[in-house]
Amino acid sequence: MPILDKKNAQDVARYIEFTRNSPYRALTQDLHWADVKDDWGNEQVYVERDGEIVAAMSLLIRKVPGGYSLLYSPRGPLCDLHDIALVNELISEVQPLAKKHKAFALKMDPEQLYTDELDAMYKKAGYQVRNEGMTEDDLIQPRYNMIVRLEGEDAESLMLKFRPRVRSKIRRAMREGVEIDSGTSDEYIKTFFELYDVMGDRQGITTRGYDYFEKMRAAFPHHFVVYRAKHEDDFLAAAVLLNYEGKQYYLYAGSSNEKRKMNASHLLNYQMMVDGIEAGAIQYDLGGVFVLDGEEDGLFNFKNGFCQTDGVTHYIGEIDKVYKPLLYKGFTQFVPKMQEIKKKLAEKRNS
Repeated sequence: MPILDKKNAQDVARYIEFTRNSPYRALTQDLHWADVKDDWGNEQVYVERDGEIVAAMSLLIRKVPGGYSLLYSPRGPLCDLHDIALVNELISEVQPLAKKHKAFALKMDPEQLYTDELDAMYKKAGYQVRNEGMTEDDLIQPRYNMIVRLEGEDAESLMLKFRPRVRSKIRRAMREGVEIDSGTSDEYIKTFFELYDVMGDRQGITTRGYDYFEKMRAAFPHHFVVYRAKHEDDFLAAAVLLNYEGKQYYLYAGSSNEKRKMNASHLLNYQMMVDGIEAGAIQYDLGGVFVLDGEEDGLFNFKNGFCQTDGVTHYIGEIDKVYKPLLYKGFTQFVPKMQEIKKKLAEKRNS
């Protein structure tokens, strides 16, 4: 069956094995990511050749007013995007689910590098491709990611990949006696969450609830870890990291308002990468950015400092299969406006 029967343990195990070993694997395409996003519905589809899975896609399902829904495949599908015949076959397996859930569109944003050729291929095939000219309010996830490649590196060569000012900050943190530890217990999550909450207040941004991180740990017990940076008796920074089958994802972070000149967050990230190298990880994903020249953007400057050698990774963006054009048009116009309104309200609250 091309739609995964989650009651069939053998099929589920086979599906998980494929997704975790696929060269196109992505954390948010794992079956258990749906356990983290349990406020969405979920379904999974796949394509077989000679009894072997060759393509797969996990879908999150969000209900919208009117009884309709959006099907969203975060960082999917898991297959070669250049093989559009295979992608089309996989998407054809979604059709019964689109009908079942009254979907107005299927949205995909794979970890696939942008090329003009690929962009043109999907537009020619009738997909709505959203990338160039889109703002952070238009897309669910950023299409620019800051990724450090780890293969073939060691602690010393890794340091040389960073900008000189980042290397200086890491070494200063070491000299100042900042120490890093890691763990998965409640104690570690609590420390992280306290710093994460402080950071949210400082930057005026909305943060996740505590239970979100408990769900993440439960869903990925062998991938989830919290790192902490401490100086004397003070915790200065912490982060949630998932090492997903060799792909490290720096997902959430927090930092205190104290001793900020000690650069604890820089040392924290360096240590996570070093540990990743020792564990055989191939890359360290610092997450997305929405600007490419961010002299005044603190988030961009922080992440960019680690990516002097590897630069910015440009993904293809969103590839949408539209089932109901009028609803789709309304959605793509309505959501950015709502995001803009939310931002303005947040700015007023924090002004």
